[in-house]
Amino acid sequence: MGRLDGKVAIVTGAGRGIGRAIALEFAREGAAVAVASRSTGTVDAVTGEVVANGGTAIGITVDVGERAQVDAMIAETVARLGQLDILVNNAQGFGTKEQPEGSTGYHALETFPEDVWDHTIQTGLKATLYAMQAAFPHLRERGGKIINFGSGNGVTGMKGSAAYNAGKEAIRALTRTAANEWGKYGICVNVIVPTMLTDSAEAFFEARPGVREKLEAGIPLRRFGDPDRDIGPVAVFLASSDSDYMTAQTFHVDGGQILRP
Repeated sequence: MGRLDGKVAIVTGAGRGIGRAIALEFAREGAAVAVASRSTGTVDAVTGEVVANGGTAIGITVDVGERAQVDAMIAETVARLGQLDILVNNAQGFGTKEQPEGSTGYHALETFPEDVWDHTIQTGLKATLYAMQAAFPHLRERGGKIINFGSGNGVTGMKGSAAYNAGKEAIRALTRTAANEWGKYGICVNVIVPTMLTDSAEAFFEARPGVREKLEAGIPLRRFGDPDRDIGPVAVFLASSDSDYMTAQTFHVDGGQILRP
């Protein structure tokens, strides 16, 4: 018996990195998973991985910055898989809508480009809100779990990424608000703040020589996390009945990098 047997989950940004790791781990624990991401190619690849390993998955290509597409993602999941129990809001865009990038660039606060700000907030904070609102009618009926994503950049006020920092910290506030308002329906809402070596992190470090080594030296466990090893199991815990009395919390999966309560 898997810890998520009989559950249906949506994971956004599931085409690679953290989202992929969570989708695969959910499937291994018995959940039927909607693999949602912006690229059809990566969606198909991860969906294929799940099915090849004996799991159940559907693929949905979605731009989470578009409310209509997010609504359609929720509706398609329920129509094809029968219900919704778990929502993971992992997707986040960078750059601009016209020129997307793989990671947050460096922009001084005093001259921060408005188009970068708008796209970052649209595909992060607003996308998270869109999905939560669309999922709510389904979760209200049966209870459920929502897992959102913050960032150590926001907690520490990383230089040069004001929009990303602001959006991620706003997601934490949104999470606490939802937990407070929706707890009476049996909906638990929590945040993961990861320090993982993902494709976007590698792109970030490549543009900033020496930063990875400096940051890694400041992590008590002296390594960046691996999405498969370190994030998947934590997400399963937050999606399962093991965490039924935990809500409105921020979970730092960061090797001790942020030594704050």
